[in-house]
Amino acid sequence: MKRTLPLLFLFVLAGLTVAAQQNQDAPFQKRTYLKVNPTTIINELDIYLEQDLSEKLSLELGISGIYTDYPDYVFFKRVDIGQRKPGISTEQFVEGRGLGFRAGLKWYLIRRQAAFNAQGTYFQPVLFYKRVFYPDEDVNFENTVYVNSADKHVYGLQFLLGRQIKRDKYILDPYLGIGIRGKQYKYTNHSVNGTSITTEHNDLWNVLPSVHLGIKIGLSL
Repeated sequence: MKRTLPLLFLFVLAGLTVAAQQNQDAPFQKRTYLKVNPTTIINELDIYLEQDLSEKLSLELGISGIYTDYPDYVFFKRVDIGQRKPGISTEQFVEGRGLGFRAGLKWYLIRRQAAFNAQGTYFQPVLFYKRVFYPDEDVNFENTVYVNSADKHVYGLQFLLGRQIKRDKYILDPYLGIGIRGKQYKYTNHSVNGTSITTEHNDLWNVLPSVHLGIKIGLSL
């Protein structure tokens, strides 16, 4: 009996060591995450799909449905940092509709198997593009109708730092960062000037820095 107990203890210890080693060497399981961004809901619906590539890297793709460009109008009205203002009316900004696309590569600086189910702190460069279509407006001058038309292209680069956290299937992904974006406004504007009408065809560019702060929420699929 005295010999049996030490042998049994060694056998159990060896079994636990092998089990721990197998758990440590378990193959990485790729996962997919579906997320939305409630911090941009004022003017667009952002949906993201993130796919694991490895323990350290993942690819995140996003699509945006833009249902108003009112924040851009507020920016031009309230902020003056030397940017040129396009000849687009308030109503056109408010009724602007469009789509956006983005792609970013997440590099997790801390392993996803960290404590508290945290997926990890990450650095993420993001490329994005948006296209906004503004509704036409009619200008009537001496029984002749002129059409004001406009659209906008947005090209941008972001550098984000965030921490994705997982609780069961639920995902929280707060982030902050900086970036730069270029806005190209193409518009035709007609305005009445005394007894004549002035027509302006323009291709206006604004390139400005940007600051980003928000949170994404979603599910692990």
